[in-house]
Amino acid sequence: MSTEHNQHDAHGHDDHGHAGGFHVSLGGYLTGFVLSVILTAIPFWLVMGKVIAAPSTTALVILAFAAVQIVVHMVYFLHMNAKSEGGWNMLALIFTGILVVIALSGSLWVMNHLNHNMMPMSPAEMREAP
Repeated sequence: MSTEHNQHDAHGHDDHGHAGGFHVSLGGYLTGFVLSVILTAIPFWLVMGKVIAAPSTTALVILAFAAVQIVVHMVYFLHMNAKSEGGWNMLALIFTGILVVIALSGSLWVMNHLNHNMMPMSPAEMREAP
């Protein structure tokens, strides 16, 4: 057997690839939980209190809070960072994000063009058509 598979630390524990990884602690989970509650309560207050008059601005603020909350969940609950699993987790996340952006923007583009090109003609336009 090779010595690579029998690496033990000073206490006799096997090293299962935790080098550079995020160590789980109750404090980390509590921090993530508190941040999640705050990042949920603020948008709820913004909507229920009608703090921002323009609905589109409120929607953009809520989307920004949602993006921050996604990052909080990934860091504190999924323990993802640039060092975990040799960076492969972050690379997979970036690749997934790119695919989602391509799928969403492509879908919106297709639907917009279908809506524009498939609009029924008005009776006046039908009379003028050859």
